[in-house]
Amino acid sequence: MQKTLKEIAEFVDGEIVGNGNTVITGVCGIKEARQGDITFLANPKYAPFIDKTGASAIITSRDVKEASKPIIRTQDPSLAFARIVTLFAPVRPRQHKGVHPSVILGKNVSIGKGVDIGPYTVIEDNVSIGDNSVIYSGCFIGSDTRIGRDCLIYSNVSIREGVSIGERVIIHCGTVIGSDGFGFATINGVHHKIPQLGTVVIEDDVEIGSNVAIDRARFDKTLIRRGTKIDNLVQIAHNVVIGENSIVVSQAGISGSTVIGKGVTLAGQAGLVGHITVGDGAIVAAQAGVTKSIPPNTTVSGYPAKPHAQALKVNACVQNLPKLYETVALLKKKIEELESGDKK
Repeated sequence: MQKTLKEIAEFVDGEIVGNGNTVITGVCGIKEARQGDITFLANPKYAPFIDKTGASAIITSRDVKEASKPIIRTQDPSLAFARIVTLFAPVRPRQHKGVHPSVILGKNVSIGKGVDIGPYTVIEDNVSIGDNSVIYSGCFIGSDTRIGRDCLIYSNVSIREGVSIGERVIIHCGTVIGSDGFGFATINGVHHKIPQLGTVVIEDDVEIGSNVAIDRARFDKTLIRRGTKIDNLVQIAHNVVIGENSIVVSQAGISGSTVIGKGVTLAGQAGLVGHITVGDGAIVAAQAGVTKSIPPNTTVSGYPAKPHAQALKVNACVQNLPKLYETVALLKKKIEELESGDKK
C-alpha cells in the first residue's frame, strides 16, 4: 500500500509543511525508519532525530514550524501516528469459529452471539459471555463470572469465580484475576488464612497486560475503573481501587486497600503501601516507594517518595557524599594537627 502525504494529512486532520506529493509506503520508529516510511516525534528530547532519521516524512506537534524534510503538524503526534498505522497495517477481519469441541462448559452458561472460545478452555457454572467476545485456548473462567461484549481474552488467562468484566476489555496471556487476597492472621507464630469473600470488577475499555495478578477483595470488591491500562507483571492487591483512565506500568505493586484516582500514572517498579490515596492526575516516577498519600496533580519520585523537585535535590546531595566524605576527612586531619600544635 502507498499513500501521498496529502492523503495522510487529510486522514489525521493535519497540516503539511513541505511536499504533499511525497509517497509513503510504510510506518516505523524515528530511529529505525527508512526511505518511504513516515514516523513521528512526540517527545522533544528526540528532536535531533528530525535531521538524522531516514524517514521520508514526520508527524510532529504544532510547535514544530519547519524541518529538513516534509512534516505533518498535528495536535497529538502519538495519536495521529497510531491512526496512520491502521492505514498501512489494517486489523485483519476476524473469522468466527464458535465454541471448540474440546471446551468444557458448566451448567447454565450463557454465550452471546458471535462468541469464539478456543480449545481446552474450562467455563464453570452460571457464566455469562457477551456478544462477539473472543476467548483463546487454555483459559479458565470460574462460576458466576460475567464477561461483557467485544472482549478479547488471550490464552492461559484465569478468571476466578464471581468476577465481573465489562465491555471491550482486553486481557493478555497468563493474567490471573480474582485470586485470593494476601491475608493472614499470625497467632503464636502461626499464619492463619483470612477468607477473601469479595470479588473483582473490571469496567469497560480496560486493557490488562500479560502475567498481571489482580486479587479479589476481602469484602466488597477490587475495582479497576473504565479506560485504565495496565502493563505486564503488575500486582494489584485486595480492595484496591484504580480510577478511570489511569496508567500502571510494568512491575508496579499496589498494596491492599489503596485508592488510586483518575488519570494517575504509576511508572515502572513503583511500589505503594496499603491504605493510602493517590490523588487525581498524580504521577509516581519509576522505582518510587510511596509510603503516604499523594495530593492530586503531584509528581513524586525516590524512596520514600517525595515531590520530584525535592527528590532531585536529595539525589544531588547523595551524589556528592564521596566528595563530602573526603572534605570532612581533610578537615578532621587539620583539626587534629592544630590540636597537636596547641599541646606543644
